[in-house]
Amino acid sequence: MQFRSRITGTGSYAPEHVLTNFDLEKKVETTDEWITERTGIKERRIVKGETTSDLCLEASKRSLEAAGIRPGEIELIIVATMTGDMPMPSTASILQKKLCAKNSGAFDINAACSGFLYGLSVADNFIRSGSMKKILLVGAEVMSRFLDWQDRSTCVLFGDGAGAVVLERTRGQRGILSTHLYSDGNMWDYICLPGGGAQHPPTSQSVKGKMHVIKMKGNETFRVAVRTLEKLVVDTLKKNKIKPSELAMLIPHQANLRIIKATAERLHLPMSRVAVNVDRYGNTSSASIPIALDEAVREGRIKKDDYILLEAFGAGLTWASALVRW
Repeated sequence: MQFRSRITGTGSYAPEHVLTNFDLEKKVETTDEWITERTGIKERRIVKGETTSDLCLEASKRSLEAAGIRPGEIELIIVATMTGDMPMPSTASILQKKLCAKNSGAFDINAACSGFLYGLSVADNFIRSGSMKKILLVGAEVMSRFLDWQDRSTCVLFGDGAGAVVLERTRGQRGILSTHLYSDGNMWDYICLPGGGAQHPPTSQSVKGKMHVIKMKGNETFRVAVRTLEKLVVDTLKKNKIKPSELAMLIPHQANLRIIKATAERLHLPMSRVAVNVDRYGNTSSASIPIALDEAVREGRIKKDDYILLEAFGAGLTWASALVRW
């Protein structure tokens, strides 16, 4: 029987500091009503001195404990992030040091909000190939460090956090059934962070021009996301010959409550079978799915042999999905 990867432990962590919509009313021209109506967000978590690797560490510890795995048993660490501690080395390498996971390889992956599912696909294929048995995958972001707090179209949307999973080799029917990755670079400028790379390296001019903060074409992104995700979830289920009614839970990227509801409606799923925490965390990019997954697991909402659909959409533009039999 072919090897398959199975999630054996989950963990998540968010900073203690809470920034509410009412707090934002004091910073920028907006209102709680405006933010809630358009996004579903009520509050988000913001770091106070912590780094991305610090968030990774706490989430990773919890996932390893849940899996009953010691750091030294991990063969590979993948961190999905677009807000790493620094451009070089990878945040995964820094996490490796903090975990004392001395026997693992380590690298980062950047697919923005789709990053965790891109990482899940990479990890799954390493395990399916037979080359590895135990992998730690983390999605983590410190979005607050890359926001223009005078731009109400972006600063109200994002929060900080991390989620992690341990994947192990199995030969049974449970585990990752399939992953699906997509991208369209023609729309790269819908969501971007222009400064800091080789095209626009850090200079006094790039800082003055606010090139080191997130830029977003919100209305255009929303329209593409709704249309794309509706097709994505339907296609993923068809490829696995699974009916929407067989799904125990949909765990979507937590960007916008209206998008989440539109996707659930397309699958004829009641919201009771959809993981939603965007109201409490905002958009944590690559961390949103693993945080929501960890909460669902710890709340007992996911049972053995349940079919779980994960889906995300983000900058790139990128989108991805995964079907899991728990």
